[in-house]
Amino acid sequence: MIDVKVCLAEQEEKMEMAALHLEDTLSHIRAGKANVHILDGIKVNSYGSLVPLNNVSAITTPDQRTIAIKPWDKSMFSVIEKAIIDSNVGIMPENNGEVIRLAIPPLTQERRKELAKKCAKEGESARIAIRNARRDGIEKLKKGIKDGLSEDVEKDAEADLQKIHDKIMKKIDKILAEKEKEIMTV
Repeated sequence: MIDVKVCLAEQEEKMEMAALHLEDTLSHIRAGKANVHILDGIKVNSYGSLVPLNNVSAITTPDQRTIAIKPWDKSMFSVIEKAIIDSNVGIMPENNGEVIRLAIPPLTQERRKELAKKCAKEGESARIAIRNARRDGIEKLKKGIKDGLSEDVEKDAEADLQKIHDKIMKKIDKILAEKEKEIMTV
C-alpha cells in the first residue's frame, strides 16, 4: 500500500527543486548590476585542467557597476581575460596588472524588457515542472486506491498536495516579481 506522507514529501521535494532551479537560473541573468554569479559558468585552463574561475581568483563587487577579479597567480591574467572574452558574458575585461575589472554597462529599456521576458519564460518552465509534480502525485494517490487506500485518505492527500502546489507557486511568483523589479530598476 502507498505511504501518503512519503508520496507528498516526494512531490513537495520535486516542487522545491523546481523553485531552487529557477532561483539559480535567474541569478545568472545580468540585471544591470554587478553580480559575481554571471561568472559562474566560466572555466579557465589552470596548469592543464579546466577549473572554475573562482578557484584561481578572488571575485568581488566593489560597487554596483564593477566586478573585480584578483588572480592568485600573476601568470593567470591572460588566461582569465581570454576565458571571459570567449564566454557569453559579453563584457570586455580591463587589466591594470593587479586586478581584472569588468565594467557592467547599464541596460537599455529594450534589453530590460528582453530580460524580463526571459525571466518569465524560465518562470513558466518552473511552473510546468511544479504542475507535473502535482499531477504525478495525484496519479500515485489514485493508484493507491487500487492498492487499498481509502478514498477519504486519498481526497485529503490530494487537497494537501494542492496546498503544497499553491504555496510553491506563490514562491515562484515572488521570485519572479523580485527579479523583474531588479531588472526594471534603472
